[in-house]
Amino acid sequence: MIERKDDAFVMHDVSVEDPRPDEVLVRMVATGICATDMHVRQQLLPTPLPAILGHEGAGIIERVGSTVTHLKPGDHVVLSYHSCGQCKPCLSSHPAYCDTVWDANFAGARLDGSIGVSAQDAGELHAHFFGQSSFATYALSHQRNTIKVPTDIPLEILGPLGCGLQTGAGAILKAMKVPVGATVAIFGVGAVGLAAIMGAKVADAATIIAIDVNDQRLKLAMELGATHVINAAGGVDISAAIQQIEHRGVEYVLDTSGRASNLDAGIGALAPLGHFGFVAFNAHSGATVDASRLAIGQTLQGIIQGDAVSALMIPQLIELYRSGRFPFDRLISFYDFQDINQAFEDVAAGRVIKAVLCF
Repeated sequence: MIERKDDAFVMHDVSVEDPRPDEVLVRMVATGICATDMHVRQQLLPTPLPAILGHEGAGIIERVGSTVTHLKPGDHVVLSYHSCGQCKPCLSSHPAYCDTVWDANFAGARLDGSIGVSAQDAGELHAHFFGQSSFATYALSHQRNTIKVPTDIPLEILGPLGCGLQTGAGAILKAMKVPVGATVAIFGVGAVGLAAIMGAKVADAATIIAIDVNDQRLKLAMELGATHVINAAGGVDISAAIQQIEHRGVEYVLDTSGRASNLDAGIGALAPLGHFGFVAFNAHSGATVDASRLAIGQTLQGIIQGDAVSALMIPQLIELYRSGRFPFDRLISFYDFQDINQAFEDVAAGRVIKAVLCF
């Protein structure tokens, strides 16, 4: 759990309630670390502390609530983001844009305000982060964000499909619906960006340009499907570099970095009718744009979770992995759960792409 802003994570014994009728109790096997966990730790996102974070969980169901019929004890599952299931976005297959998306995922409580986890000497301990709080040996999850997965794929690698990898691949395949033969530029090739690179290859895009400042990650981007790379270090004019590759500009840009300068560069590289999607800009990014720069039919789209329906997207990505078309295991570095603080340090320093904690 994290007690105060910017603190190290500390281990603490907690008590977990029995699952409610629509919940399941999951014994965690592994969980990924995502940038969102880091942002909450820094209090750039509004989850109250102290809290149990973690939202890329994978585990085995121990108990199910009385109304849960599609899951049973022993099932292997991946935990993803939460939603209400009743609002217009949820009912129209866009649960990532649920009317209660912030409360469902960041309030540190169930949607009714209750908290099913407690600890002595920890004050009001917040949990249910993304409907799971997977930085724990057991997690209470709602049946809506608990996705059954095959038992022949190691659970240790599957957790990141619940957020980061789903976000990158979904941004390309579902949110922006990149068509065959399209031209694409992807800013930032961390876990989300590399998932987007692989997604663009699955979509059979003709040109896939990866932009970053890390040569090793750019090399990996080429191995995973990029057709061109641009190292943005040293004041490179990125818009001009993209237009040297695609003279009329690119049809699709995805920013995974959250850097304001990349909003400017990406829009500068858009072709007429081009589409710019972003997954990481927040109130602290300082990212603004003159609307007149989008006058030639271009669009700007905020993307959450790749606009994915997790129960559909996660099995799809697993099947692509089986076929060798989505080799996301190449992004993963494993850590013992007790080494969570070292894993966070390594992620922040860029030493690893996707850290996964194993229990």
